[in-house]
Amino acid sequence: MTADAQGGVVVFHIGMRINSFRAVRSWWPVFWAMARMLKDLPEDQGSGLLGYRLLLGGPRLVYVVQYWESQEKLLAYSVAQGKEHRPAWAAWNRRVREGRGKVGFWHETYVVPAGAHEAVYVNMPAFGLGEAIGVIPVGRRGDRAADRLQTA
Repeated sequence: MTADAQGGVVVFHIGMRINSFRAVRSWWPVFWAMARMLKDLPEDQGSGLLGYRLLLGGPRLVYVVQYWESQEKLLAYSVAQGKEHRPAWAAWNRRVREGRGKVGFWHETYVVPAGAHEAVYVNMPAFGLGEAIGVIPVGRRGDRAADRLQTA
């Protein structure tokens, strides 16, 4: 199977690193804010979020891979009044100044145009982009990765 990709997609990675487990007051609010955003976003059908996957990167790192319809919708959510992101970002900025490095934060954004991404899923349920947008048989987009990457 392959992702049923008809156009471009935005891949957004966001996460936190616990630098001091004892500093619960520094990292717990960051974790909790992410949980609230992940609850808020899927309920908003117009947000542009296609899907996400929460992942653990060892005992200190928690991150989320998100798939968005467009960079415009991702950026609109980041500044939207009445959504979870703005107050979480303001609180994070206050906390990072007070926390003295007890929790780390990062994000990366990739804008991937149509035809510049491909995916294969073998002997597993839909995952990643395929879970976010649905899957189709590989042959419908080409049998080779090179063929799928040329699809516009």
